[in-house]
Amino acid sequence: MLPITLTGTNEEQKRQEILKYFLDGYELFEKLFDMLKDDSVFYKKSEPTRHPMIFYFGHTATFFINKLILAKVIDTRINPNFESIFAIGVDEMSWDDLDESRYNWPKVDDIRQYRDEVKKLVSDLIMTLPISLPIKQNDPMWIILMGCEHERIHIETSSVLHRQMPIEFIKKIDGFPICQDDTAIIQNELIKIDTRDIRLGINGDYHLYAWDNEYGIYNSKVQQFKTSKYLVSNYEFIQFVEDDGYEKEEFWDKEGQKFLETNKAKHPTFWIKDNGGKYYYRTLMEIIPIPLSWPVEVNALEAYAYCRWRSKKENISYTLPSEEQYYSMIEQADIKDIPNFDDKKTNINLSHYASACPVDRFEFNGIYDAVGNVWQWCRTPIYPFDGFKVHPIYDDFSVPTFDSKHNLLNGGSFISTGNEMMKHSRYAFRRHIYQHAGFRYVTGDQYLDIKNSKTKDKFIEKELEKHTNDDKIIKRYRYIKTLIGDYKLNNILEIGCSIGSGSVELSTLNTHITAVDTTARIIQEAKKHIKVIKDITNIKFWQADPCNLKPNLKDYDLIIVNDILDRVYSPVLLLQELKNRVNKGGIIVTVTNNSDDIRLLKKSFTFQNSSVIENKQITLWEKI
Repeated sequence: MLPITLTGTNEEQKRQEILKYFLDGYELFEKLFDMLKDDSVFYKKSEPTRHPMIFYFGHTATFFINKLILAKVIDTRINPNFESIFAIGVDEMSWDDLDESRYNWPKVDDIRQYRDEVKKLVSDLIMTLPISLPIKQNDPMWIILMGCEHERIHIETSSVLHRQMPIEFIKKIDGFPICQDDTAIIQNELIKIDTRDIRLGINGDYHLYAWDNEYGIYNSKVQQFKTSKYLVSNYEFIQFVEDDGYEKEEFWDKEGQKFLETNKAKHPTFWIKDNGGKYYYRTLMEIIPIPLSWPVEVNALEAYAYCRWRSKKENISYTLPSEEQYYSMIEQADIKDIPNFDDKKTNINLSHYASACPVDRFEFNGIYDAVGNVWQWCRTPIYPFDGFKVHPIYDDFSVPTFDSKHNLLNGGSFISTGNEMMKHSRYAFRRHIYQHAGFRYVTGDQYLDIKNSKTKDKFIEKELEKHTNDDKIIKRYRYIKTLIGDYKLNNILEIGCSIGSGSVELSTLNTHITAVDTTARIIQEAKKHIKVIKDITNIKFWQADPCNLKPNLKDYDLIIVNDILDRVYSPVLLLQELKNRVNKGGIIVTVTNNSDDIRLLKKSFTFQNSSVIENKQITLWEKI
């Protein structure tokens, strides 16, 4: 179904719309996992840099609970264990813990039961939470919509993982029909896109749910250029493959060459080559003869390589479109915004197939597949528009991707639903990652791809400013080391590591340090900070919820709670949890300016020493 609007005049009718939208997405996601042949497949990985499938099955449900807790819409968890182990780990980031030895995955039936409990809770909340129209970002119902759109993202990304799973682990189910047509060979051609002024971004009055990176302003004058009339087809791409394109370094940049070395790729991941040299094609649930008229599905590195190959072959400069060029195409194609967008006129939203289809099927003013069929790689790395503001309840949805390593994709695919269908949606993935994504090529004037937005991440700026003069932090941590004295320490947990200045000071203790903080935005900076310091190998940084730590974070001789009690949603939960994480005889050091909070420790710990350093009360407690 199309995304629901935030506006309206009948609040009870809007509740019913939201309920239907939630249930449709929730149940479609579960139906996708019915493709797995049996429950044993849930514990298999379809791709080495991802978790087993069971993680994703649990993840979207725990997202609802974790965000509702953080927003203080609810105050009681359904299953704290599930809501920690299924919380983080999606985009191959360095803070994603993919070490399977750290996880004790639950039974699939237990996750099914948990998902049922979450479904009931969220359904009840939709019908009882306060609601006013239009729905605003600070409304409780916004958090429900956030969970709905997050689930729909995972409908798409999980379906990619299903396609990467060996076919013997997949069974056919009803409701996901693939296209049965493979038309005659389609010859691509260049068409002209006129010069026009482009405005990217939306404002606070936008009528649909949007992610934070979609808000703001960016204006550009896009000069005339030419683009391919059709998406690049399997027929076009197979010529690159058969010309040994994957073997010739000249077509691959350093990142591309690393991809080839790591993956031993000889052709796109959804192609299968038999012993006789014939190519086949993997859909969601079956392997078919390669449909040459369908769009090729590749990662950005493969798309770049093809453009370099074609440029040399034809002596014309080809590349991927910039974000501005894509939106210039959209304007020329006259794509309407939701709710005026007609999903039946393109291959999107599962409105036709659960697969791609021929590239000459859906036309928009002379541009075929301007939206839908498969995503289109863009050469622009995602960046924030001027006016960008982090949403506090999902504060690391966008910022960690502003690293020049994540390229935008445009237009949506056959299985894109919800916000992914929105005219102004912005999604980005690492260039070596596969999605249901292909590309079209452009010629003409080139544009800078990494924008210099004036927008700053004020939270990170504040943290960096706090740690610019490390003398205060060093003084604090040196005092902590004197408090520790002769305690024997094999394992340290630092909660509230910020950008890692204190962690570096602790590293001189020559013991293993696990340093955690609430958001990937901070952990990203901590990893940058420590990267410039050589010979430090005993610190591991992880993103974590301090109030609901993963089960494997336990058996520590020392836990430092570093000035984080005013940043977490429940200081009480954090402090109560400490007794389960520290060894008997182990110690807790708290750094806080709120002495009332730390009184909670008195039931499980004995007071040892305390002092005020730089206006912070530093206290040592020993576990009884």
